[in-house]
Amino acid sequence: MSTAAEPAAPPAIREDVQQQAAEWLTVLMSSEASEAQQAAWQRWRAADPEHEQAWRHIEAVSRRFNGLHRGAAAQALAGTQRKAVNGKRRQVLAWLGVAAGGGMLAAQTGAWDDMRALRADYRTATGERREVILDDGSVLSLNTGSAVNVRFDASRRLIELLAGEILVVSGHGAGSAAPLVVATREGLVRALGTRFAVRQQDDYSTVDVLESAVEIRPRDSAGAPMLLAAGRGVAFSRQTLDAPHAIAAYAHAWSRGQLIVDDVTLGDFLADLARYRPGVIDCAPAVAQLRLSGVFPLADTQRILNMLPNSLPVQVRSRTRYWVSVEPAS
Repeated sequence: MSTAAEPAAPPAIREDVQQQAAEWLTVLMSSEASEAQQAAWQRWRAADPEHEQAWRHIEAVSRRFNGLHRGAAAQALAGTQRKAVNGKRRQVLAWLGVAAGGGMLAAQTGAWDDMRALRADYRTATGERREVILDDGSVLSLNTGSAVNVRFDASRRLIELLAGEILVVSGHGAGSAAPLVVATREGLVRALGTRFAVRQQDDYSTVDVLESAVEIRPRDSAGAPMLLAAGRGVAFSRQTLDAPHAIAAYAHAWSRGQLIVDDVTLGDFLADLARYRPGVIDCAPAVAQLRLSGVFPLADTQRILNMLPNSLPVQVRSRTRYWVSVEPAS
């Protein structure tokens, strides 16, 4: 069977370089950078063209993040263009799973799927992230509210994504000759020596490739699978694949405990933030289209909310511990 190839995109900035650039920006905007640190920063920029590329991108975004006081502005970096939907509805519906049967994975619904997610091999609660080293040396990172089952044998390495989002770095240890496949409700994603992320949405799945390539096959499609190259992402249903798109440089900063956004609407930002805390974040329509950029520490979502009035004309009201409203400033 032939494979439909997606043209390779320019390589994304490596995550370690992204992190270094973020750390340098924080140091330089802290008002405490010494001359030695500034000289070290200049040497870092000159050491590799990718360093300079990462720094210029961060500078461009931080210039757009003008509303924060200096301490908060130190968090202004670059971001993601991730599509946002209602966070809490997505969390609830994401607990629908996939169950094995007849050598393929078949979609299931109802309480059985909820139970499978709750009894998954590896799972995370709301706001929790977890990293697991699998038997073949693959590294599996679970984002908030995620659940997976892992089934490795001589013929396959199968990761069933029951809910949420994972970042996979394929290993090369014992058993790594077998195909590495991530299964979602909508289809199968086969790694081709790669680093990639897969997310289970309400009624579709998304894949972002950070290194190498993956092969994607929707469950109910008779066509050729798609070969998705590094730097590209795609959404797919059980029947079809959307057009591939370029992924943002910082789309998977969650794996480092950060939420990084670049010129997104406040409504979309809060919908994404809601994934990382229990309860509901309500965004008033009057402020939903305000835009912001920045790097935010996911370990303290309340601090993120408390910081918003420093950069935007909003107020944050905590009606209860689990119900927060973001409204126009009075």
